[in-house]
Amino acid sequence: MTPKDMASIHAAAFTQSRPWRANEFSDLLENPFTHFIGTPESFAVFQVIADEAELLTIATHPVYQRQGLGLSCMENWHAEAVELGATRAFLDVASDNLAAITLYTRCGYRPCGKRQGYYTAKNGVKSDAIVMECSLPRQ
Repeated sequence: MTPKDMASIHAAAFTQSRPWRANEFSDLLENPFTHFIGTPESFAVFQVIADEAELLTIATHPVYQRQGLGLSCMENWHAEAVELGATRAFLDVASDNLAAITLYTRCGYRPCGKRQGYYTAKNGVKSDAIVMECSLPRQ
């Protein structure tokens, strides 16, 4: 999958906020700590530094949502992060994104912090980010 493909899926999935552009994906993927997993329908971009992993973004094209691809993507990036030495994982999620919060909770995440007014919707309304963490299985 190319950065252009990733940007296209991201734009289709993130209709309430500014989606990431192809050049942003390209820049991220040049970093040796940044990794990508996915299929033509769904992907995740994450970083692993020392024993911590952070989900930077995850997206499933709307045509393929609610088919288990998000859960599969989560499981796959977790497995890759463990292979790279991570024992803990973190992510941010908009406090009003109930579908994502449900997915992350199902994957073992729990809230550990909040960033007030972190996300801005296209209409200018701000929402908090919930910082979530989970333990990853040891190899």
